[in-house]
Amino acid sequence: MKRLLVSAMVAAAGFGLAACSGAQAGVTGGGAVAAGASVPATSAATSATPPTLTTPTTSATPPSSTTGAPSSSATTSKPAQTKPSTTKPTTTAAVPCANVASASGTSACVDLSAHRAWLVRDGKVLYGPVSMLPGRKGHATPTGTFHVTSKEKLHRSREFDNAPMPNSVFFYPGDAFHTGSLKTYSHGCVHLSATSSLRFFTTLHVGDVVQVVP
Repeated sequence: MKRLLVSAMVAAAGFGLAACSGAQAGVTGGGAVAAGASVPATSAATSATPPTLTTPTTSATPPSSTTGAPSSSATTSKPAQTKPSTTKPTTTAAVPCANVASASGTSACVDLSAHRAWLVRDGKVLYGPVSMLPGRKGHATPTGTFHVTSKEKLHRSREFDNAPMPNSVFFYPGDAFHTGSLKTYSHGCVHLSATSSLRFFTTLHVGDVVQVVP
């Protein structure tokens, strides 16, 4: 009897040790785990959110292609062709004497206020303008349209002490174109330089028109 009691106590003690070892091994969620069994580790929760991938936005618009034919900015121009002028030369002389400008043949024009003289042929200026001096006050050169009456290479004025009048071309009684001073007014004649008076003398002929305008 005494042996049985000791055995029972020993068995009870062994059972208590077995139960304590089970608690030492650990129980998860209220379930007993046998000794020597491995308890799986609890995986850490993945709290990090995976990065959001941003799709790049294509903002560049592809260049538009023109379907039309390319335009050419360069203009091909033909070189200008110059036509020969068909305009006839004017037949009106640039002189203030209308009758001389319309006269045929050789003629002479005298502008008293401008102190200028011209030789004209068939409406075109042949010579001039050249300087001249008319008659002084009280001996004015007559104005109007006249004709050459005579010519004398070296005329002497009987009225004015036989004063020489080279290259005289008379167009009015007592008045003529001739070589004279271009600083001293005449007594009605038209004073010309030696060169101009010679040209008037060789160009004009008896009957040619002479017009004197104021």
